[in-house]
Amino acid sequence: MNRALYRLSLACLVMFVLLLINVNYVQAFQSNSLADRPGNARAFAQQFQFQRGSIIASGGGQNTTIAESLPVKGTNMYRRYYPAGTTYAPITGFDSVYGSTAIEKAYDKYLAGTAPSLAVHNLISLLTGKPKQGATVYLTVSPRAQQAAYQALLHDGGHQAGVVALDPASGAILAMASNPSFNPNRLTTFNGAQLNKVDHELLTDPSQPLLNRAINETYPPGSSFKVVTGATAFSTGKVASPQTPVPAPQPLVLPNGHTLSNDAGEVCGNGHPPIIQAFWMSCNTAFGQIGMKLGAGTLKDYATRFGWNDPNLTIPMPVSPSVSPVPPGQPPDPSLTAYMAIGQFSDAVTPLQTAMDAAAIANHGTLMRPYLLNYVQAPDLSTLAKTSPSVLSQAVSPQVAGQMQQMMVQVTQNPGGTAYQTAGPPTVGSLVIAGKTGTAENGVNNAGLNDAVFTCFAPASDPKIAVGVIVKGGGFGADAAAPIAVKIIEAYLGVHQ
Repeated sequence: MNRALYRLSLACLVMFVLLLINVNYVQAFQSNSLADRPGNARAFAQQFQFQRGSIIASGGGQNTTIAESLPVKGTNMYRRYYPAGTTYAPITGFDSVYGSTAIEKAYDKYLAGTAPSLAVHNLISLLTGKPKQGATVYLTVSPRAQQAAYQALLHDGGHQAGVVALDPASGAILAMASNPSFNPNRLTTFNGAQLNKVDHELLTDPSQPLLNRAINETYPPGSSFKVVTGATAFSTGKVASPQTPVPAPQPLVLPNGHTLSNDAGEVCGNGHPPIIQAFWMSCNTAFGQIGMKLGAGTLKDYATRFGWNDPNLTIPMPVSPSVSPVPPGQPPDPSLTAYMAIGQFSDAVTPLQTAMDAAAIANHGTLMRPYLLNYVQAPDLSTLAKTSPSVLSQAVSPQVAGQMQQMMVQVTQNPGGTAYQTAGPPTVGSLVIAGKTGTAENGVNNAGLNDAVFTCFAPASDPKIAVGVIVKGGGFGADAAAPIAVKIIEAYLGVHQ
């Protein structure tokens, strides 16, 4: 062989080896990332040619399919279908040709059948000629609680609102609803022009129906933050017990010369009531004074123990952090700390966090990590993944939790309590709900259109459910938010009673 042919053969051999190495590298290390690229036409076509796994709400002893893939007549394609449409949309999200959101996105590899744990099942399907099929995702959501939550928001007068219900003992999310919602079935069409039209309509809608207000919008907590302030007072020993008298002048003159008043200028008891009375009457002056005594740093520290100020919380969808910021100044301005203590400084909370506040008290001071996934089941019925409840933090001691429970019970059971008429005996009979109302000035709406907040758990003696409700522009927490929580509680407890 002459030198020229030798060099050419050697060059071809090197290129062949490099090509072989590249092919193996792509198959071993880049196959998943290439398959996930939006521009991959083959992957795009294949994802609708097999049956994507279903999503099932399995809480409260019920199994209800909330997302499934159905064959498209006359084709070999499957289209995603959401039987309850708007009711579960904030939970399921949607799976479309443009991508996926919420649970559809978080557990896509299981639903799409591409998770490594499904490799053996896929190989068996290939060898036996059976069609590929995704895994089924079972959620903690109770169909009864979810239906009650969505219907209650829907019939609340059209206000933007969010609600979350938790199992305080485990952290399992029993309901999560947002209003306004959207119909995910409109986004599963294969018609590109129609999909673009629907997508544009939803994205430009000023009411933001795609926004999950239960976990991704924050509101001022108002007096519902007094749960944190009261728990901090007991934990630090600044207040000994629910019967300890606290000063509650009307008005409270702040260090900066401004005044803080109770709602409608109401006098709080005799001006020096037990803290439990100041709590069920929701006296701003008493808790503003307590807040200044505690200090902003201490309040923020205990709020963080309840789950506030956490930018990394997921359920598995990312949750917008609820914040309890320290007022400016060195040391922080005590006048602003008074407003912080009653949830009216720059405090901002999600409905999920509002539910977590009550759940921590209900669970003897232990805050469980909230979650939506119950378990994932392969087509052969084996379990691929399962959530084990875990502790997020120890918010307060069992003793302090018991003291706060006494105070929250009086909000609904004392005839002078702020939620007596809407979440107490006149409404729910013998069922005892422990709660706290909030009527939060949001700085945007006119008087009478404050945000309505209610955090609660029930039954008070043996808590099974904790609920957080926020209604934007709803007015009084007792009037707008508490009835929504009551409907969810009654629906859920009806499963167990």
